[in-house]
Amino acid sequence: MEKQLTGTLALAVFTAALGSLQMGYSLGVINAPQKIIERHYARSLGVYNEEVARREGENATGHEEHSDPSVVMYWSLSVASFSVGGMISSFLVSFVGDLRGRIKGMLAINVLAVTAGLLMALAKMGTPYLMVIAGRAIMGLYCVKYRGAMGALHQLAIVIGILLSQVIGLEFLLGNDDMWHILLGLSGAPALLQSLLLFLCPESPRYLYINQGKVEEACKSLKRLKGDYDTSKDIAEMKAEKEEATKEAKMSLLRLLRSSMYRQQLFVALMMHFSQQFSGINAIFYYSTSIFKTAGVSQPVYATIGVGVINIIFTLVSDAYSWMSYLSMAAIFMFVSFFEIGPGPIPWFIVAEIFSQGPRPAAIALAGFCNWTCNFIIGMCFPYLAELCGSYVFVIFAVLLFGFTLFIFFRVPETKGKTFEEISAVFQPKRGAQPSNSSEEAEMVHLKSSSEA
Repeated sequence: MEKQLTGTLALAVFTAALGSLQMGYSLGVINAPQKIIERHYARSLGVYNEEVARREGENATGHEEHSDPSVVMYWSLSVASFSVGGMISSFLVSFVGDLRGRIKGMLAINVLAVTAGLLMALAKMGTPYLMVIAGRAIMGLYCVKYRGAMGALHQLAIVIGILLSQVIGLEFLLGNDDMWHILLGLSGAPALLQSLLLFLCPESPRYLYINQGKVEEACKSLKRLKGDYDTSKDIAEMKAEKEEATKEAKMSLLRLLRSSMYRQQLFVALMMHFSQQFSGINAIFYYSTSIFKTAGVSQPVYATIGVGVINIIFTLVSDAYSWMSYLSMAAIFMFVSFFEIGPGPIPWFIVAEIFSQGPRPAAIALAGFCNWTCNFIIGMCFPYLAELCGSYVFVIFAVLLFGFTLFIFFRVPETKGKTFEEISAVFQPKRGAQPSNSSEEAEMVHLKSSSEA
């Protein structure tokens, strides 16, 4: 019988996508209610000034020159703390996934998401800025299970989550003075639904076969997912994958950092992630409402939703001229469109393509840590850069992107349609044969002997 799309497979895909949607929601939810949440922070800190608030409300351009420095700091931490959890989670991917199985691992991690959601939902009852910062940091830890996720569905679910958070964050829905904490607390809602659905999903066949060596259980799981068909081909593929993984010893983070043999690949991988984050994309996702307001857009929250729509379908400066606000919107829409075509997904793919089985897990962990660290820097520093540079803040990102473009053109090899050996050869010295006592050869001998041990 041919493989088919079964109800169990559809349920499993939907259940997995809920996590990606939740990640997108958490990325975008902090954007729209910025001024409302800042007002609560100011009240909690005892720096709220009714007269200043009135003047800010009358300010047509919406500039934030009257914001108290402590409010700006705590708001920046609220945005960036999500990345702190992500930085830590980068090193926990394989540990959580292999501890008790994929489903049990996901259930355990969902506890973090629910805890984070409760912290933010109850923020008005305690110290708002501390509870929001803590909640978003814990939510970042929840992202541990998605660092290895690939594919269009994962990316699509993330941007749908971003758009959903922006729509629900409209003032007449939850983005208002009474409901903002519920808006943030809903970040944990998909985890609750996912936890219930996980009990109906079979364990990962790959985990059962490759990690546990349970061939019979893997076959049963495959048949539940894909129907009653001959599973021998899938089992053969998993067997080949398992054998390939045992050919080369798994490399530790420290050994990878010290290795001269993989230095060029690691440099390329990290620079690709630098380029993704320092493109300024998360400055838009985190602060687009504020950016559009500064640009003179009369309804900035709807322009922010426009960014989310562009995200699903496929920033420059403004000044005193009214037509520049429309140019700013068009520029941001184009920027997000081009980001989703290239800089968005490609850095995650390329790490797996330029590293062999041994160093690949360590390389992915380092790349993830680099990505989240840069994300934190952007989230934390953008408000200060915007205050310092005004409408020219994105010139900084334009200059960085120009430099990254040159780097990619000259240093990043094309991987499409090439074997790993062909890709690896690009990073090898081009002059003659390597000396027999080279450090690279010594590392190869060490890795081979480790794998055969």
